[in-house]
Amino acid sequence: MMKKGFILLMLCSLLLVLAGCGNSPTNASGGEKTVIDAGAGENATELSYWTFVELHGKHFEKMLEKWNAENTDRQIKLNVTVMPYDDMHNKLSIALQTGTGAPDIADIELGKFPDFLKGTPQLEPLGDVIDPYRDTIVESRIDIYSKDGQNYGIPTHVGASVAFYNTEILEEAGVDYTKIETWDDFKKAGELVYEKTGKYMGTADTSAAWQESMLLSQQGSDFTDADGNPQINSPEMVKALQVLKDLQDSNVIATIAGGQPDTEEAYGEYNSGNYATAFMPLWMMSRYTNYMPDLAGKIAIAPLPVIEKGMPRSVGGGGTGTVVTKTAKDVQLAKDFLAFAKLSEEANIEIWNTLGFDPVNMKVWEMKEITHNPENEFVKYFKNNPFDVLNEIRDEIKYVKSVPASPTINNVLCTVTLNEIFEDGKDIQQALDDAQAQIEQELQ
Repeated sequence: MMKKGFILLMLCSLLLVLAGCGNSPTNASGGEKTVIDAGAGENATELSYWTFVELHGKHFEKMLEKWNAENTDRQIKLNVTVMPYDDMHNKLSIALQTGTGAPDIADIELGKFPDFLKGTPQLEPLGDVIDPYRDTIVESRIDIYSKDGQNYGIPTHVGASVAFYNTEILEEAGVDYTKIETWDDFKKAGELVYEKTGKYMGTADTSAAWQESMLLSQQGSDFTDADGNPQINSPEMVKALQVLKDLQDSNVIATIAGGQPDTEEAYGEYNSGNYATAFMPLWMMSRYTNYMPDLAGKIAIAPLPVIEKGMPRSVGGGGTGTVVTKTAKDVQLAKDFLAFAKLSEEANIEIWNTLGFDPVNMKVWEMKEITHNPENEFVKYFKNNPFDVLNEIRDEIKYVKSVPASPTINNVLCTVTLNEIFEDGKDIQQALDDAQAQIEQELQ
């Protein structure tokens, strides 16, 4: 589940535009098309599914095999189309507005989701298929895809933010990542890393606001107030940027190609060992295994540093709500399959095994035979076990709201404000005051 967001998030994060499925033909929607029959018979119903993350399609393929085996009288063929992030959301919006050409099932990234809830949502309420799972899933991850008491999206992960440390670089500088608890600790470690190795401890992100969401949540704040109004120039936001700018001025963090860790350009920088840390949601694990193979066995996972000890050490980051559209050819079949594929215990085990995401069904967090399986590619890749960290911080994972103002906030921060601060050296308070004014004007 994985590029732009704000949740929490996702305020500002551009999920990587991933490649399509193999050499499949391009379909009318402009993406790469793959038809998955998963053993379905000739009487199976063909449902279409749009996504901007290729790995999501792979998960659905595995769950479709299980569905068809268990539901011989309701078998499905899945027509999967993978498109670039913006293309998919734009085409889906037009299709829903016109009532023509929409898929049966679609992924909508958290930062975009409020746009699809404006007016009367052209999405099917999913409460009836979510209800059987409510006692086992993280309710807040359902709520962020809701309006007026109706649930419209089903999540893929919790997205707990953590620190990913390159222990090879840290050990060269004599730094023990387990001793880093506060941002002051991180600064001291980073100054030593720069002095000893010439490498940067972390990144000053300009195209995503992951770091700001982390620092805001530590202070009990948000990008918006209780009524959903932007509060970009709040004292807490100023404090967050002051912490990061001080790290940049001390050569502890630096801007990175692509503007944030989750970009193709940044993967190369990490692979080359130029940066020691990424502060990202846990789904970043799949980026490491898929795009940074040279770092296998070198990356350790740890809680985020905090401004002061006792503050919460994680925030939910990113998110994709999968929906069923009003024009779906078989609404109930699509809803039933979607809940099975994303909320069942079986699905959540597969989400961990295939995608490397922290499942919303937290029962899986306690299944050591699953989470500590030595053959799991993520267990093999990372220096320590991700679930040891997740269970340590499970009660500290905060959330940043995604509201109608979020896409505008996202755009201004990630295209203007963060560049002004980290690239141009603009005064933080002035940059945030200007951002607040611009956002308010655009929202009028």
